[in-house]
Amino acid sequence: MKTITIDCASAENSRALHRLFADTLEAPTWYGHNLDALHDLLTGICEETNLTLLNLGDFAKGFRRVLQDSQEENPRLTILIL
Repeated sequence: MKTITIDCASAENSRALHRLFADTLEAPTWYGHNLDALHDLLTGICEETNLTLLNLGDFAKGFRRVLQDSQEENPRLTILIL
């Protein structure tokens, strides 16, 4: 099982948060830095993965929705937002 923790405190806006996700999750070159691409990235995870997010800002409402939807679609993905 893979365990990933992302501290989002340094991400001041959506663009920075997408860069943080892309870097941490080692997104492929096709990652488009948008919510649809994030959903595709997360639902494409094949290995059992626990993803913990710390300090996800108030601006990230769309991210929270995509994270929840992705977790519901991918049984190998568990997401905890603290």
